[in-house]
Amino acid sequence: MRTDISSIDAEAKPTAASRDVAFVVHCPNDSAKSSIVREIATEIPIAIELNGFGYAVLMATPSDLEDLAFGFALAERLIDGVEDVIDIDAHEAPLGIIVRMTLSPSCVPRIGDRVRHRASESSCGLCGIENLEQAMRPLPSLPPAPDVDFKSIFKALENLRSHQPLNRRTGAAHAAALCNQNGAILLTREDVGRHNAFDKLIGAMARARMSWHNGFALLSSRCSYELVEKAVMANCPRLVTISAPTALAVDRARSAGLQLIALARSDAVLELV
Repeated sequence: MRTDISSIDAEAKPTAASRDVAFVVHCPNDSAKSSIVREIATEIPIAIELNGFGYAVLMATPSDLEDLAFGFALAERLIDGVEDVIDIDAHEAPLGIIVRMTLSPSCVPRIGDRVRHRASESSCGLCGIENLEQAMRPLPSLPPAPDVDFKSIFKALENLRSHQPLNRRTGAAHAAALCNQNGAILLTREDVGRHNAFDKLIGAMARARMSWHNGFALLSSRCSYELVEKAVMANCPRLVTISAPTALAVDRARSAGLQLIALARSDAVLELV
């Protein structure tokens, strides 16, 4: 039985985190076809404007957008803390959402400098940068990470799925979680983009004045160099990712003293040495 997809999509809200879509199911050993309705994650353009400058356009899930903007500004080194943000608001536009931030006067020179080196394309940190020196800016050094009981990491891994409501419904969202030293998950943010999810978590923590203490960040993705840099800029002492790191991620983590734990699975994790 076929389902009329138009009747499903007609009620979809473009700014919702997910919506229902109809699919036809095909099986390799069965000529019969069936129809199902699945909830899928939403991805729309999110424009970030800083003091009137069109700084970046991110493809992101339209939820927790103020957290996203705060975390993105911190990762881009445009602000040093939440006190540098004077105002923030979001406006729906015909093709997406515009998040406008007003930063303190002391941050304005940074905006101009980065705009000259960055095209408004992506949150990944490298896309659009014309000057390679900007892409490989030195990272600050982190203090040595406190010892960790690896049982806490396995505990967080076991419980991560229960903190991913959007991914449970859609199967298409990454998660970034703040975990304490005992492995309890204190805060989670989700997005179709792994960078966006981490920015949302960092932004939410900054706005709530939360720190890592002796805990760690757990990401449901591979470890690209951008995620290492976001962790370092957020003073995160320990980064745990579900999948493998890239070689550049390893190099950047070592240079900054970030403890990197990758390929984190229920039966084993790999700690970078």
